[in-house]
Amino acid sequence: MTRTGNSSSSAPKTAPYDRIAVIGSGAWGTALANVAAVAGRQVRIYGRNRETVDAINNVHQNTTYLPDVPLAPSLSATTQMSQALTGADAVIMVVPSGAVRKVAAEVNNFIPPGVPVAVCTKGIEPGSGLLMSQVAHEELGHVPVGTISGPTFARETALGHPTAATVAFEFSHQDRLDPYASPAARMALSMSTGSFKTYISDDLIGVEIGGAVKNVIAIGCGMMTGAGFAENTRAALITRGIYEMKVLAEALGGRRETVTGLAGAGDLTLTCSSQTSRNMSLGVQLGQGRRRADCFDGRAVVVEGEANARSIVDLARRVNVSMPICETVDAILHDGAELNEAFAALWTRPIEGEPRTLDISLRNPARPSLSNLNGE
Repeated sequence: MTRTGNSSSSAPKTAPYDRIAVIGSGAWGTALANVAAVAGRQVRIYGRNRETVDAINNVHQNTTYLPDVPLAPSLSATTQMSQALTGADAVIMVVPSGAVRKVAAEVNNFIPPGVPVAVCTKGIEPGSGLLMSQVAHEELGHVPVGTISGPTFARETALGHPTAATVAFEFSHQDRLDPYASPAARMALSMSTGSFKTYISDDLIGVEIGGAVKNVIAIGCGMMTGAGFAENTRAALITRGIYEMKVLAEALGGRRETVTGLAGAGDLTLTCSSQTSRNMSLGVQLGQGRRRADCFDGRAVVVEGEANARSIVDLARRVNVSMPICETVDAILHDGAELNEAFAALWTRPIEGEPRTLDISLRNPARPSLSNLNGE
């Protein structure tokens, strides 16, 4: 997006959205709802779980997903989607990637015309290869669809820890004539608080690719960490993971530089640095040799990177993009590849030039062997 002013004092006025509906009462949905409420918006959360809704309304806590985190007293919740959406100026949708199409179709029954929807779910739909915003757009019709994405753990965000995120919507012709009135600018203003810093992007594809791919790379980092490797290994996977984000984003019409921002490099760094991330945590447990059924103490925990690894690899192959880290993680998760052998093969791929302008490929003389996996 082109900068059109040099100072905030001379910039045209941007109006926030006053009434925001949040569809989804999980940890991230509740955290975003709390941010909007703290920012002065009128916010209503839709959730299916009556216990969760009652706790938000009565004790100002989401006791299911964010226990002991105080929520803004003005925040309200309902089990009726129509009630949440009535009168809304903007919608934030936060549901698992596998539910985006179904929930978007339900939202379409009640959403006022022209109301923007930020789909804050990271992933790629199996089969279609569509990004989450594209899936929602097919069901919602002609309304602006975007996302809010960045290096954000829900609990820290809800507690008011300093956090930054990108608000991305595609820009129409009118948005480019008046970017201050665009859905991206208005949503960014609506979510800005003293601790939640927003940035604006018109590269929705680049932002979404960063958010989807980082989960798969984080599983890979976790696998290697669990297997006994340390910082060198993780740094290599993060850096080359960013490269995989770049080439896929560019192939789909996004911009490479977007991936170096909050929604790409920032989110990847966070997710690969802490087991607070379910993606990283799953990888660590698998790297330690646990069976998938035994991870998370046998609880059925949804891990978005696990579900999306195959979708990302399929999409990359469809657009003729090589993503060796994602392919390795997918093969381990879904094809029964042995972790030691798969990562050893990754490390002995041909020797290539790092700048993409340097067209060179050499046979790697190293033999596949990572002998100290799992402490051996």
